[in-house]
Amino acid sequence: MSERLILDWFKQRGWTPFEFQREVWSAYLAGDSGLIHAATGTGKTYAAWMGPLLEWITEHPNRKTWAKLPPPPLRVLWITPLRALAADTAEALSAPLTDLQIPWLLESRTGDTSAAVRARQRQRLPSALITTPESLSLLLTRPDAADLFRDLRAVVVDEWHELMATKRGVQTELALARLRHWRPDLRTWGLSATLGNLDTALETLLGSTPRAPGKMIRGAVPKTLRIESIIPPQIERFPWAGHLGTKLLPEVLSVVDSGSSALIFTNTRSQTEIWYHAILNARPEWAGEIALHHSSLDRTVRDWVEDALRAGKLRCVVCTSSLDLGVDFTPVDSVLQVGSPKGVARLLQRAGRSGHRPGVESRVTCVPTNAFELIEVAAVRDAITAGHIESRSPFEAPLDALVQHLVTIALGGGFRADELLDEVQTTHAYRDLTDAEWAWALDFVTRGGEALRNYPEYARLSVENGQYIVTDKEIARRHRMSIGTIVSDASLRVAVS
Repeated sequence: MSERLILDWFKQRGWTPFEFQREVWSAYLAGDSGLIHAATGTGKTYAAWMGPLLEWITEHPNRKTWAKLPPPPLRVLWITPLRALAADTAEALSAPLTDLQIPWLLESRTGDTSAAVRARQRQRLPSALITTPESLSLLLTRPDAADLFRDLRAVVVDEWHELMATKRGVQTELALARLRHWRPDLRTWGLSATLGNLDTALETLLGSTPRAPGKMIRGAVPKTLRIESIIPPQIERFPWAGHLGTKLLPEVLSVVDSGSSALIFTNTRSQTEIWYHAILNARPEWAGEIALHHSSLDRTVRDWVEDALRAGKLRCVVCTSSLDLGVDFTPVDSVLQVGSPKGVARLLQRAGRSGHRPGVESRVTCVPTNAFELIEVAAVRDAITAGHIESRSPFEAPLDALVQHLVTIALGGGFRADELLDEVQTTHAYRDLTDAEWAWALDFVTRGGEALRNYPEYARLSVENGQYIVTDKEIARRHRMSIGTIVSDASLRVAVS
């Protein structure tokens, strides 16, 4: 009955589940963890989401009683690399909950979450929580953290290919190790696209837990990709250097004119501003139908642009990598890349912003700004045809991230050194952590190390009966306020009072 409900829901939306999606559901129900690798816009989200729903439906076969059931405690944790993606993820995940009337509470917890929602979550977490690595680490600082996650069944890490090669990826690895310490049967699934070293990605995600190795499930969904390039009409007059020029502006306008909506990607914020004003000067009648998007803009402006693009109200948006990930812009039918694509994976990721659904062609038009970039475009096209995609190397044992994690765990109930060392070494990042490195980290958080031992504020942890804990309220407050290895936005606004 449970799978029939899911299949009927797909049918009502005019969809048929792909084989790889059903394979993920079966693997999840069998207790497996793994990595889902599929092209952008081919159904990875529902591949990961339906398994936990099927499990709950199987546990509650009498659908007539669902309306009387309270929302279950936290069962699914969905980690997203950017808080800006939380709203889109929540919209996708809530659709089957609403349509099937499954009594789950779905919420987000990021830097944008309101104080009222945070207050409610301090009392009780929702059935499914969408959060960032930083907000998850913040939850781990709570003294009752172990109790918060006692019913957790699954963790889904979205855009794992983006997180893995960063210190935020290490932060995620450490948080997963803590959750597995409390929940040894926890299932972990990563979602990935445009990545060369998939085996390393899977190993890094799961660590050396007894449940590893996990499943590698590839989405064999046909996805047509058209890569075009604008060729200068007079190549001998095309510049040999520079990256900000708008020499091919007329040709770009022609491409935008030929479709309903387009994204024009650039590599720098200054380039974004230059192209936006150049397009607006050439086509003043497009005022109100063209926008720009980069991380230096106010959050409310970016939200307005994303909402308008999603609703099909904008003819084109000139943007940087701020629109690279996850956000579902179904109306976009073409993507333009101004300047060097800077890599195969990046061009594939950006191309996937168009035709962002199964069975629809993704189209990217490369716009070289100098003659040498014509060669780069040809090289990238050849690499894609040959299936060559760059690998991303995970971080190896960054001690600054480890030091921060020690304080986090000390706040979340405390730890014993030997027990936490065993836990930390289950992660890929710290699998070869030496005794000397571990001793240095412990010394740094208890005395400030050799360099800072004369400064009392760096003696953050105390040891009582072999237990490392935080006793100073100011240290606890300061740590919670500054937790994280890097913020999700590429820039900060500094206010001087």
